[in-house]
Amino acid sequence: MKKEILFNIVFMFVVFSAQPIFAQKVTDTTEPFKGYISNNEYQVYIRMNFYENNIVVPDQEIFGELPGFFGAQRDSRKWLFTSAKIVDKNNAEVTITNDYGSEDLVATLTSINDSTFTLKQKEGSTLKIAVKGKWVKIPKTITLKR
Repeated sequence: MKKEILFNIVFMFVVFSAQPIFAQKVTDTTEPFKGYISNNEYQVYIRMNFYENNIVVPDQEIFGELPGFFGAQRDSRKWLFTSAKIVDKNNAEVTITNDYGSEDLVATLTSINDSTFTLKQKEGSTLKIAVKGKWVKIPKTITLKR
């Protein structure tokens, strides 16, 4: 009997304490250019906040607060969003540079719907990541999802 009561107390604690965690995953559709989006095929992601420009790149705090960055799960290097301009409710133009500052490009990030985005590289260098010691170019147009 005591074990059952203890189990119920622990179970209720876990259930009720988990609700705020799940509530944070709800996407604010009024600010599509804020949050985390990723592409599973290339194992890349974007962390962004084009409204407050307050993203700090992990382990690269020296760059300060930025609109966001492009990263890869298999590569510790980041491509930094040095500027981001929201053109309309579905489109933003970003200027991107690698973390060495030796390559840069201009791209358009388009919100297709609440959970799907397209990053299109327009001019400049090509986004690339290192995988097992070799450079892998990211396609000029890539789809990312929340």
